[in-house]
Amino acid sequence: MRVKSDTRREAILEIAKDLFREVGYERASMAMISARVGGSKATLYSYFKSKEALFAAAMIAAMEEQAQGLLNLLDPEDTDLRAVLVRFGHAYLALLTSADALAITRTAIAEGTASGLGTELYELGPRRGWGAVETYMRALVERGALRPCDPHFAAGHLKGLLEAGVMEPMLFGAPMEFPADTGIAEAVDCFLRAYAAG
Repeated sequence: MRVKSDTRREAILEIAKDLFREVGYERASMAMISARVGGSKATLYSYFKSKEALFAAAMIAAMEEQAQGLLNLLDPEDTDLRAVLVRFGHAYLALLTSADALAITRTAIAEGTASGLGTELYELGPRRGWGAVETYMRALVERGALRPCDPHFAAGHLKGLLEAGVMEPMLFGAPMEFPADTGIAEAVDCFLRAYAAG
């Protein structure tokens, strides 16, 4: 019974993901989704308590596999810290500027404060991901690759440096402020000047 339930949930997520991409969050409705799924709205609500919850689950599901691959790049045993962070920076910005990620962020900003959707999306996505980066920073501090510091702040600073000149323009539909290769290299070098041991 559980397998059937999980299969049904995954089918709902796939259909919802497609519909949100087609018509956008605002225009999509639970009635439209249930019509495509082939069941009642009551069945849909038995899996997801609201359109906001369904949107959050669908969008996070779309990003999770990519996000896990991204976090796997952070190997605390790899001694070439600059190379690790540059590879991570490229993968992070590719994920961040993907159509799905931009749609999630724009929707979270537009709908977030009124419905709580923004908080839910943040907790399921960026907060969880940056918690993993914080764990990586802690391992680097323990290994002596980074100077003694608060790993929470170090992770936040890396995030800010990588996103500088990228995230804000792209959310506005404008081009990045500088080429990705240059921006990532400068961000990593700045981070290492601030945090690298020795």
